[in-house]
Amino acid sequence: MVRYGSHHPGGGPLPLRRVPAEAATWKVTGAIPCRPGPSGEQMFDSKGLEVLSSAECLRLLAEAPIGRIVFTEQALPAVQPVHYALDGDSVVIRTTVGSKLAAAARNAIVAFEVDKIDSTYREGWSVTVVGHAEMVTEGKEIERLSRLPLHSWAPTEPTHFVRIRMEMVHGRRLVPSTPAPS
Repeated sequence: MVRYGSHHPGGGPLPLRRVPAEAATWKVTGAIPCRPGPSGEQMFDSKGLEVLSSAECLRLLAEAPIGRIVFTEQALPAVQPVHYALDGDSVVIRTTVGSKLAAAARNAIVAFEVDKIDSTYREGWSVTVVGHAEMVTEGKEIERLSRLPLHSWAPTEPTHFVRIRMEMVHGRRLVPSTPAPS
């Protein structure tokens, strides 16, 4: 089951601001139009970032070619860029035997992030998935996952699959407050 939302360190959901759709006067310059709230308004978090629906988060996850997995290595946070594929309610990556990622991903809670930022137009989005990572060991499942479009950019071909089951997914979009430079 995918849960949608964000929580701040003090607990509970982040407060959301509702802004009437007609109040958005900025020029769209290739950005994806904002998702309206239940009454047609855009939803923003306390920092002014648009809150993305879970469906929009999954759509953006399906588009990005590279993501970053965040895991624990020797009790410290580690981040590694990876090529990935979506498989139902899971993110699937490949890794090599004996890698730090393979060791760290054994039933650990990890984060997975994708984004697209345009610094010229000051717009972009970020989607984060949190869930348990597990090494895939069952033969038929490995055979099925081998057919996913997962191609390594590393010099050696990864041989193991890691599945991250999406337990939380949330995303934000930076919406320009002023027109982009011409």
